[in-house]
Amino acid sequence: MTAGEPGAVQDGSSKGGLRAALGGLTTRGRSFLAAGVAAAVCAYVLGQADLLRVGLLLAVLPLVCVIVLYRTRYRVTGTRRLTPSRVPTGSEARVHLRMDNVSRLPTGLLMLQDRVPYVLGPRPRFVLDRVEAGGRREVSYRVRSDLRGRYPLGPLQLRLSDPFGMCELTRSFSAYDTLVVIPRTVPLPALRLAGEASGYGDGRQRSLALAGEDDIIPRGYRHGDDLRRVHWRSTARYGELMVRREEQPQRARCTVLLDTRQVGYVGAGPDSAFEWAVSGAASALVHMLERGFAVRLLTDDGNAVPGNGSDGFAGSTQESADSAGLMLDTLAVVDHSDGGGLSRAHDVLRGSNEGLLIAFFGDLDEEQVSVAARMRQRTGAAVAFVLDSARWSGGVEPSAMPAAPAEERLRQMREAGWIVVPVPPGAELPALWQLAGRTRTDTESAGNGGSTGFPGGWS
Repeated sequence: MTAGEPGAVQDGSSKGGLRAALGGLTTRGRSFLAAGVAAAVCAYVLGQADLLRVGLLLAVLPLVCVIVLYRTRYRVTGTRRLTPSRVPTGSEARVHLRMDNVSRLPTGLLMLQDRVPYVLGPRPRFVLDRVEAGGRREVSYRVRSDLRGRYPLGPLQLRLSDPFGMCELTRSFSAYDTLVVIPRTVPLPALRLAGEASGYGDGRQRSLALAGEDDIIPRGYRHGDDLRRVHWRSTARYGELMVRREEQPQRARCTVLLDTRQVGYVGAGPDSAFEWAVSGAASALVHMLERGFAVRLLTDDGNAVPGNGSDGFAGSTQESADSAGLMLDTLAVVDHSDGGGLSRAHDVLRGSNEGLLIAFFGDLDEEQVSVAARMRQRTGAAVAFVLDSARWSGGVEPSAMPAAPAEERLRQMREAGWIVVPVPPGAELPALWQLAGRTRTDTESAGNGGSTGFPGGWS
């Protein structure tokens, strides 16, 4: 929930000026003024006094309305509130507007208008008939976008009109808010791999070396320590009371790699391969955070999010919600990178020992396959979802498409230790997620007893 800063509008201030007020004449006001001037000129030429009085009345009426509206003095404050301020693509958010008349005089007719980007829908307009002194009016409208991104809402505008509709003046507030449209996420199944414990999250039992276990290294007894933690063997050895040391449980790590190379994708729009990859990365990182992993988002240009903990990972369980929001905000505005390779992402992965790597790749040539194979050397397990842009971009001529990822290149990645899952057009990530789990189980069954260096499964 986001609250906009209150803004104030005061008519008759020095901002507009009388010249600006004259510029606010409506079509009706300009027509009356033109008709009055024309009638006055004709009356002077024809010598008709009655016609002159009519012309003066027609010309003076819009001018009087301008002066009265310009001289009107009252203060109005406005507040905007978004519910929620972060929504997935295709979902609606509601914007609540509140107007308060903080002056001692009632207002006249007010037309309220909020500025919103075109992709969020039509510009909302409301008519407030009369707001008494100290009164309040509340209105709301809905916004929706099928395109992810960050969209500004505001500033709020008030259009003041006289009772005859001769003149309208516009006053703007200074505050605005931002609506974040994040990629759509889908729930993923929690896999239980054959021959191993269930994934980290079902009690957090064996996915970590220290998950929930006390360090056996003892320390000296301190006043207030629980006697149930006395380590009797060490006490007998050192001749003094010793207790088991408590340490913060270590969390398993997971890196979600998103390939954003322009050359790796063909087509654009909500149904393009690149948008599927962005949505898949968002779903994967949310799922892994829910399973208890310390997750970071990495792009091919080497940028890691959240970056506030060790090696760019979130530092504690309490930070998971904030980290998820930060990574989803990053995916809301991610775009194609200028670079053409995965080498910078490889350099980031080379600097630390990763636990699990989940990658979403576009088209890969031989050079990028070689870089991806080297990435696998620093991870315990690696899963790659590879999108074939040639199959995703339906209406494009084959000659204009990049070469589809060859089976030979995917085989090279599998030989390097990757679990490779090709992504056909319109595929659902939960089904591919289960397919990756079955593929890994089959690979381990055919190997040396299922040992992969990453105990506990990757789900």
